[in-house]
Amino acid sequence: MSRDTDIKGQAILFSEMTPPDGREDEFNLWYDDHHSPSHVKGVPGFKSALRYKSDAGPHYLAIYELTSPGALEHEEYKKRKLTPDHPTYEMLKSVSGFTRYIAQEEFWRSKTKGFVDEIDAKIVFCEFYMVPIEKQKKFAAWVQEEKLLQLKENSAWLMTRGLNIVEFDPEPYTHVLLHYFADPPVSKMTVSDAVADAGTTKNTEFEAHTVAYRRRRNRFLKHD
Repeated sequence: MSRDTDIKGQAILFSEMTPPDGREDEFNLWYDDHHSPSHVKGVPGFKSALRYKSDAGPHYLAIYELTSPGALEHEEYKKRKLTPDHPTYEMLKSVSGFTRYIAQEEFWRSKTKGFVDEIDAKIVFCEFYMVPIEKQKKFAAWVQEEKLLQLKENSAWLMTRGLNIVEFDPEPYTHVLLHYFADPPVSKMTVSDAVADAGTTKNTEFEAHTVAYRRRRNRFLKHD
């Protein structure tokens, strides 16, 4: 199977957490060598995963690519979630800053009209929105007709994905936009610096909660 069909799903599992003090290396070893590859390779419907770290301290993000939100209804995933193995149980009871969002992709747009390289971009900038039902058509129009045009003017912009959130923890967000950017031209720039002019300014009607991350290693694939 080619990488372009293996890499991106039609849904994502968005999971953030902060490791316990003094155990960051242990946390990353567990996540990189056990948790993420085990899920991708062992759970039907999981296509790939990529991990990120915040510039603002030891806070981490994993984005799992799913065939659909239904992948999380598979008995294998339920078994892992309800009865985790010992290393997972011990680590998860110690982490903090936990969030978990399941989202269905509505669209994606990229600079090259492809996604294989873009989805592995060095930076992902996430915008979470709470949009009332009566304003969702207006929100979609604003994203497509204004926001994407602004983003395309930024030289570092590579791709944007729009997703509807179908399950949330803890905040009741309804939509998330994932913006993928190339590495900033100056190595010491923060993620926020890199996307400062990327069309991510606040909208008075659709105000976002934003979080920025930098990719930390290569993607986990089902067939690598």
